Amino acid sequence: MNDAMEKWLERRGVTVGEVADIVHTLQRPYNDKLTLAECEENVRAVLGKREVQYVLYTGIALDELAERGLLPKPLQEIMEADESLYGVDETVALGIVHVYGMIGLTSFGYLDKVKPGVIGRLNGKGPNIHVFLDDLVAGLAAAASARIAHKDPQAINYELPAQP
Repeated sequence: MNDAMEKWLERRGVTVGEVADIVHTLQRPYNDKLTLAECEENVRAVLGKREVQYVLYTGIALDELAERGLLPKPLQEIMEADESLYGVDETVALGIVHVYGMIGLTSFGYLDKVKPGVIGRLNGKGPNIHVFLDDLVAGLAAAASARIAHKDPQAINYELPAQP
């Protein structure tokens, strides 16, 4: 199903490589040996999780329905305007962010604010509606970054004492 999900993203103008670039930027300060290939591998691992796929399918479908003018009012107008107080797009993206724990939340907040790379391009005004996709890509990058952080061999492992 990963290949199908990658095709859905590519159809909307997003490649795994673009997401991996963001992941690399997030994690490189903590792991100077991290490669772009490892980042792509981690993005694909996150894409392999069924709950992530379901969130992506839902958000992408809503963006596409809005582009076709098929949503009921007032949702259609909210999507067309990319209403700043809508917030449902960020809420849905949190379904991706949390698959690797809370550490992804801080990265997601940063990415949602700064909008680097493909996230900024998707957030810009243009012929396509990407109300959900920009946040979903930020969530995907944040989760892949968290996955890398959790697997970092340099991370300190704290042992619990035998008795408190």
